[in-house]
Amino acid sequence: MNESFLILPAVLLAAFGLVLLLRRRTEAGATAGFGFVERNGVVIATYLILAVGFWVLLMIVLPQLYMVDFSFRHNLPPPEQGGPKDVHTLNNYRYLLFGPGGSGESFNWLHLKIFAKTIVAAVFVTFLDFCLCYPIAYYIAQVAKGGRSRLLFICLLIPFWVNEILRAFAFRIIFGTSGLVNSMLIGLGILPPDAPIDFLRADVALFAGLSYAYILMMVFPLYNAIESLDHNQIEAARDLGAPWWRIHWRVVMPHAKPGIASGCVMVFMLAAGALATPQILGGPSSLWFTQVIYDQFFQGFNWPRGSAYAFVLLISCVIFVMSAMRAFKVNLGDIAR
Repeated sequence: MNESFLILPAVLLAAFGLVLLLRRRTEAGATAGFGFVERNGVVIATYLILAVGFWVLLMIVLPQLYMVDFSFRHNLPPPEQGGPKDVHTLNNYRYLLFGPGGSGESFNWLHLKIFAKTIVAAVFVTFLDFCLCYPIAYYIAQVAKGGRSRLLFICLLIPFWVNEILRAFAFRIIFGTSGLVNSMLIGLGILPPDAPIDFLRADVALFAGLSYAYILMMVFPLYNAIESLDHNQIEAARDLGAPWWRIHWRVVMPHAKPGIASGCVMVFMLAAGALATPQILGGPSSLWFTQVIYDQFFQGFNWPRGSAYAFVLLISCVIFVMSAMRAFKVNLGDIAR
């Protein structure tokens, strides 16, 4: 633990040295990329480097490294931690694949199916959000003008003033067997009064709640990308006789690829890592992988195994992000614009 107190001084010295290096390179007439210090000044540049370095190192890198190291440890009581039994092992990852036996004769189908279902469901939520948000983003960016676009933004933002957990419980009430949806269907004569649909068990409420929870994460990147498209290109394609679907396929979507990739990445990461919404809206058989991780940590008190499960989920999300970037042929610089 004493070594952790050396991190902050090391970061301070590294940041100050980097600022001096950038300033010296700028004064020597180096490349334009070193104009960061010249544009912002030594004080602001130092603050920005320290803030970003502190956030990335202490809030992202070190916790993840600690989790990775913990995932290769045995689940030992505190007195034995750091002793001769505290060695690295693959048992936690072996448990995810093969269960308690760990012999390879049979797989841990329960956790593997939950993991696969979570990834597939997160992909489905991402696709559903894209289908819902693309028309909205296009309308706000290219069609609605002035006060109408601002009103639409306000309508999108106001529901998110309510806490996520309260919104999830609202969806549970709406999709319950005696909720608003079933009451409307029974009132219209579509369903018999004694046979309501169990939307919770069918995961309809879960997908609706997750899609709604992260809709802004898809709308805003799409809006930012589509809004920068010159409307004259759309008019030119329309004048040449292109149908509406070809205009979107050949003009709008290629231009909006960074926004599409950014929105898909954020929605997938949040959906795959969701915990509160699946716990509230999930049915008896719709266990989310994050709930398994939570149970390993706080029900079974097996932090190494929970760390291994969390690391597997993290790697899967990173693979999805890299695959999405490769599919859309964009890089991190395009997404960060």
